[in-house]
Amino acid sequence: MLEREKVKDWLITNLSTIDAGITEQSWLYQGSAILLCLSVAIVAFILTRLLLRGRISRIVALSRNNWDDELHKHGFFRRIGHIVPALVIFLLTPVLIEESNIFYSFIQKTMVIYIAVAVVWSCSALFNTIEDVYNASDLARRAPITGFIQVAKLMIVIIAILLIISNLLNKSPLLLLSGLGAVTAILLLVFKDTILGFVAGIQIAANRMVNTGDWIELQKYGADGEVLQVGLTTVKVQNWDKTISTIPTYTLISDSVKNWRGMSESGGRRIKRAIKIDINSIQFCDAETLSQYKKIRYISDYIDAKVELLREYHNSQNIDEQDLLNSRRLTNVGTYRAYVNAYLQHHMQLNKDMTMMVRQLAPTEAGLPLEIYCFCADKNWINYEGVQADIFDHCLAMLPVFNLRAYQRVSDK
Repeated sequence: MLEREKVKDWLITNLSTIDAGITEQSWLYQGSAILLCLSVAIVAFILTRLLLRGRISRIVALSRNNWDDELHKHGFFRRIGHIVPALVIFLLTPVLIEESNIFYSFIQKTMVIYIAVAVVWSCSALFNTIEDVYNASDLARRAPITGFIQVAKLMIVIIAILLIISNLLNKSPLLLLSGLGAVTAILLLVFKDTILGFVAGIQIAANRMVNTGDWIELQKYGADGEVLQVGLTTVKVQNWDKTISTIPTYTLISDSVKNWRGMSESGGRRIKRAIKIDINSIQFCDAETLSQYKKIRYISDYIDAKVELLREYHNSQNIDEQDLLNSRRLTNVGTYRAYVNAYLQHHMQLNKDMTMMVRQLAPTEAGLPLEIYCFCADKNWINYEGVQADIFDHCLAMLPVFNLRAYQRVSDK
């Protein structure tokens, strides 16, 4: 109170040279007081800008920490500088102007609103900095925080709005909160996606269901590609044709989603494709045919072992090997299956530690499917497709060597 009287007396003394009968209620005094507040605020703003642009910029440039670089990039220091002049006016107003004055209430309320907006603006830059620094770390791919950052921004905005409204109405913020019960249903309806997204985001982060960089498929929304961002209400997916699909966050836990992360983290990418053999080309192998097959290095030992096994069987059952009706014989399709299996075992680009087999599926009207099931060690899509194509190029080209044909539906022409 004493300081206020000193400033008031100083201002009246200086203004009395213009108007000897000046009082605190006169327009000259009030206008001068407001002008003085603005002048001090402008000086404070200029000094703050000079300090932030000069000193802070040099400190940021010399620092090895990337936090201050990100803060500077997002304009945190520039935004927080707007609080200083508003705070100066807010503190000077009670010193120069009486509370009963009409300008007092207007200036104070305006400055509270300005400070609240500046704080929200600064907090937004701070949260953006936290998100960028976190996203640059390896942990971001396993536990994205975009959704939580958006929730934090939303909470700051809501708090600021409550403070502004309570300031305008001269009511306690707690009193306003107590009155929100009547509009809870409306708020739940308006913020339905936000609430569902927040809950889904917690479950997704806690269970590591979907991370940034994962390859996911969501047929319902036509999404098939890499996750760019897991936000509070939406998930952005860049499809392989470079289009962007935007999906509600809560659908990741409410709908069926295929996540290819397991493949990415495993030792290989699965190859699962069948060659359909023309059943009419399947036949037994005679001695001459087997002698030709023995020249194939991959299956020479296999043929010797099989021939010896069949000889032991025939001897134990007292069956003549020339008896075509009762004897057991090798087939070209079985030998071909053994060859393909051996070929895969010797392939340098397949993972031998994962499941690898050539299996025969149930015959269909389109022939006998012979399925190759293995894992390519190179998980890159382009390289994977190349390895898969090379394997089937070779296997298809080897069919005539075993007197086999691939089933092919031929048109009337």
